[in-house]
Amino acid sequence: MTTAPAPAPVPARPPARPRPQVVALATAVSVVALLVLVAVGAVLHEPLLIPPLAASMALVAGAPDLPLSQPRSVVGGQLLSALTGFAVLAVAGPGVWGGAVAGGLALGVMMMARTPHSPAAATAVIVTVENPPFLAFLGLLALAGLLLVAVGLAGARATGRAYPAYWF
Repeated sequence: MTTAPAPAPVPARPPARPRPQVVALATAVSVVALLVLVAVGAVLHEPLLIPPLAASMALVAGAPDLPLSQPRSVVGGQLLSALTGFAVLAVAGPGVWGGAVAGGLALGVMMMARTPHSPAAATAVIVTVENPPFLAFLGLLALAGLLLVAVGLAGARATGRAYPAYWF
């Protein structure tokens, strides 16, 4: 008995070019969200804008349908990755070697918790390299994540896009 040969794989193609209006609105929502982080940080006299959060907002505004962009992943992934960074920091101390381990471990933690969010792996690295104060960093990170989701939600409503696809 012979089996039919497997079909040839379809070559991957880049995504379709978005309409200019979609690009402009997503960009505006992203800029507003990051400015909100800066403004709230200025009021609190604490930095809220860290590089991984800019990447988080790029996902929320630019690809709101992806699992990586959902509130569960944005907030949960960031917090779990920070906790992973703090765990590695407690064992290995601050430094880039621990940062490399923390960034890699954060992926596994997020996958197990079903909170995939690639920018958050960088948060684990930042924690391990910079050694921020535990409670203050987690509180500010949670606030920043919630603000990004809130601006993403408002931006989606204003532009007629669907966000989030799910909450939990």
